[in-house]
Amino acid sequence: MKGKILVIDDDKEMLLLLERFLSLKGYEVEIMEHSINLKVVLKKSPDLVLLDINMPDRNGFEVCKIIRSQYNVPILFISARSSQEDKIKGLMIGGDDYIVKPFALEELHARIYANLQRENRRKQSGKEECIVINYGRREVRVHDTEIPLTKTEFDIVELLSIHPQRVFEKEHIYTKLWGYDALGYNQVVAEHIRRIRHKIAPYTEKEIIQTVWGVGYRWNG
Repeated sequence: MKGKILVIDDDKEMLLLLERFLSLKGYEVEIMEHSINLKVVLKKSPDLVLLDINMPDRNGFEVCKIIRSQYNVPILFISARSSQEDKIKGLMIGGDDYIVKPFALEELHARIYANLQRENRRKQSGKEECIVINYGRREVRVHDTEIPLTKTEFDIVELLSIHPQRVFEKEHIYTKLWGYDALGYNQVVAEHIRRIRHKIAPYTEKEIIQTVWGVGYRWNG
């Protein structure tokens, strides 16, 4: 098993869909339609929580506060509420990510994987890892120092970091960010990566984005 995931959502179809999908991905999955037995379930020590906001007994924001006050576990909001205010509130009260419904299951899995990998490295090292990415807030921190990345620079970091074992060609990165019909040249990607490295370099000697010569780039954070 890759880890335990707790899914809290009052949508029964969504619960069953996520239970089947995540089980096929190798996770142990616990589902809840409400938060009445929250403390009982949390004693099973989930490695990550997927949390909806709109629930009949208490909303997801309240549930997040309860979890965060007692457990240091990644919390990913999955909600149809797409307003900027809701996203900000979810992240400010302790959420690690915020994904708007409907979402692609593979994207959700990528976010889950990235958050679990970060948490595992933190536990193994006994301290915060070198680089911490908050995808919901679109923040990158190195040794607790926030790195001021542009939108495009963060988009590149996000793309590479959620697929840490994959090597991306410059052409692929360019297409992902600007589309097939975008005017430009993929050397632009190399320049953006140079700038990302330049901003991170004062805070760590680690090569966060590794060049795979003749192929492309791979995340090494």
